[in-house]
Amino acid sequence: MRAQAPPSSLTRPVTVAAVLLGMFLSCLALTSPAHAAPTGFRVENGRLLEASGNDFVMRGVNHAHTWYPDRIGSLAHIKAKGANTVRVVLSSGDRWTRNDTADVANVVAQCKRNRLICVLEVHDTTGYGEQSGAVTLSRAADYWIGVRSALTGQEDHVIVNIGNEPYGNTGYSAWTADTKAAIRKLRDAGFGHTIMVDAPNWGQDWAFTMRDNAASVLAADPDANTVFSIHMYGVFDTASEITDYLNRFVAAKLPIVVGEFGHDHSDGNPDEDTILAVAEQLRLGYLGWSWSGNGGGVEYLDLVTDFDPDQLTGWGRRLFDGANGIAATAEEAAIYSSGGGDTTPPTAPGTPTASGVTSSSVTLAWGAATDASGVTGYDVVRIGGGTETVATSTAGTSATLTGLAPSTSHTFAVYARDAAGNRSPRSGTVTVTTSPGGTPSACGVGYRVTGSWPGGFQGEITLRNTGTQPVDGWTLRWTFPDGQRITSLWGGTATQSGSDVAVTAAPYTATVPAGGTVTLGFTGTRGTSNPSPTAFTLNGAACSVS
Repeated sequence: MRAQAPPSSLTRPVTVAAVLLGMFLSCLALTSPAHAAPTGFRVENGRLLEASGNDFVMRGVNHAHTWYPDRIGSLAHIKAKGANTVRVVLSSGDRWTRNDTADVANVVAQCKRNRLICVLEVHDTTGYGEQSGAVTLSRAADYWIGVRSALTGQEDHVIVNIGNEPYGNTGYSAWTADTKAAIRKLRDAGFGHTIMVDAPNWGQDWAFTMRDNAASVLAADPDANTVFSIHMYGVFDTASEITDYLNRFVAAKLPIVVGEFGHDHSDGNPDEDTILAVAEQLRLGYLGWSWSGNGGGVEYLDLVTDFDPDQLTGWGRRLFDGANGIAATAEEAAIYSSGGGDTTPPTAPGTPTASGVTSSSVTLAWGAATDASGVTGYDVVRIGGGTETVATSTAGTSATLTGLAPSTSHTFAVYARDAAGNRSPRSGTVTVTTSPGGTPSACGVGYRVTGSWPGGFQGEITLRNTGTQPVDGWTLRWTFPDGQRITSLWGGTATQSGSDVAVTAAPYTATVPAGGTVTLGFTGTRGTSNPSPTAFTLNGAACSVS
């Protein structure tokens, strides 16, 4: 997602030179260099094809995995809405917590399990040259090389989007050379995947750097297997701008997708109806921003509220269920249909049984599933206002779940998965009620704002057990006085309804010994003022506030 409005409109006069340039680009695009035989997705004659030759058109959304790693279950919800593709936000570790090889492998497995094509992108490049801390495309390429073992052999299922919006509005003329070099670095490292590259100018290419140099970038790819991604926000606020931009790529036989777009933005009001209509007319892919978890004043771009698939926003209803939307136009990748490899799921596991129930944990055991190619593991899910994966077991048919809320009924089920990424039908369910976590005889809360910026802030909460008995499992509740909303939290899991917040303990903060403390940190949105909450309760008991 882009973070800053561009300084100028997309529209500019079409000159004779521009027409001649378009003709030149068409010719150049048709003259592809000799390149390696595809091992998965490939670009041919301006189209994205699967290895089988199936013409694949992306229809999907973006998911902010690197900021919400506990929401990996959202991929199942995205698939259930009809998507065939998900673009997953990752971090190289330069600006946010690095998604390591094991995590990337799990993301790919979850995509395959849910029969989604996985576009993986590094977000740390966003706005390079203008955004503090942003890194180069070369640095992003180094990250991909570092996690290559998770991607080798996945060319049928994964597209590598080198870096998100790799230039802001400063220094973007270097985009062409830097993009070519990053592609070459990945090819030299052995990557055979289709590579996706984002436009500069915060992804919106208002200076046409990507449009006017795309043919030379494709020609510089030894595999001729690069797709171009335009992000359409406020720059693309008229039908003529959208139609002209996309048609120029199609006429030049250069592969283009709308890698991000929204129905509104701080830099202007994009014409989402035209984006959807023209993409469908030209059979071009699109990926809406974004499933859930937006903050910093762009919460309106959430497709669902609080990651709940049953709470589609207006934007979500438009993208999934509206004219030319995902439900009406998405076609599943052929790799997942008959003839595309093993698509037979395992049998359902046995209904789980529960033992060792405490205020914050339970051990589940279940009967083994069967599969012709072998079961590789099981996913335990909690069923409530959506289905949430709470444990993954790759060995054995039992799992101990921790960090549960005390005095609460929890319903669990199990899925099996095989080596091809197929997921079984769901097992039967078991409902467990955790024991009381204990009401503290006394508790205290310290609340402070540790940083703020226009529209947002960072806070810290110190929870003190000032009583004489330990607290095993807890829920802390408070009400924000001026409509503040939590966008991310560490040390627990936050749920918010209006101004009312409830935070349940994480496994590593669940026990608060007598006289002990735990600390929570969070980021949130705010209005002009940012007054502190005045009352907190811990497992129903009022706490002193300092």
